[in-house]
Amino acid sequence: MIVTWRHLPAPAREIALAASEAVAAARDRDAGAYEPAVDRLAAADRAGLVLGGVVRLLLEETHPDGLDGDDVRQVLEGCVRNLAPWQAEVDPHVLLVLLASSLGVYDPGDDDVPPGPAAIARHAPLLVAHLLAVTGRPLEGYLTAAFAEVARTELHD
Repeated sequence: MIVTWRHLPAPAREIALAASEAVAAARDRDAGAYEPAVDRLAAADRAGLVLGGVVRLLLEETHPDGLDGDDVRQVLEGCVRNLAPWQAEVDPHVLLVLLASSLGVYDPGDDDVPPGPAAIARHAPLLVAHLLAVTGRPLEGYLTAAFAEVARTELHD
């Protein structure tokens, strides 16, 4: 069964569309398109949860034998280096929080300054675009899988 964005509930469809636009703008390094897409993503409730699922899926695919601290450091450093020419204000701490959260090892209570939803919305598409460049695959399949995981988790809670 093929899932398209038209079949998702309106809030999920909004996340999917905003994330797709933001990741495409990040991939193309199009700052003019990135800003409104990020604003739209920041306004979408639970977008961080979905994009965290996408990041986790991408990390699992690009590191099938598991991740260690060196792997996380390499992803973080590579992403920051890749972004520096066009996103000079990128915050490595927020990217690290995204990585750690997607792996289930981040506790916001232990963070003196946990990033807010706007910072997550600004940085998550950048990280996703960076990881997608490694896989060479489109975002849609990862988004579909992330939505399925969120739905499965909500069903069992």
